[in-house]
Amino acid sequence: MAKAPGKTAPERSRSAEETEQIRLALTERRDELQAEYDHSLTELTVMQRERLEDSAGDDQADTGTKTLEREQEITLANNLLERVTQVERAIERLGEGNYGWCERCGNAIPVERLAAFPVATRCVSCKQLEERR
Repeated sequence: MAKAPGKTAPERSRSAEETEQIRLALTERRDELQAEYDHSLTELTVMQRERLEDSAGDDQADTGTKTLEREQEITLANNLLERVTQVERAIERLGEGNYGWCERCGNAIPVERLAAFPVATRCVSCKQLEERR
């Protein structure tokens, strides 16, 4: 990670209390997402079991609908798992002292951005540049 010009160690540090508050919030969010993911996997298992038991006599439309529903559930589960991974990465960055600092330019990520998107790894400018590519 590039260090921002003119930034000194004290400017980049936060109090232990602030760090712990952030860690608790991120951990709580990770646990919520993990619970949603686990519930989603349970629903997928039930859906698969029901599909095997109730598929006799299904026409192509029924089979297609069930397949689409299953694919949507799998997509949702994968999205939840990705979000869990992002929060875990934010917790790691917090422990390393890199949380809240842009991975590209090293500048501080605005508190407002972190409040809206706590797993942000780039400042708004760098994120916009990335999305234009």
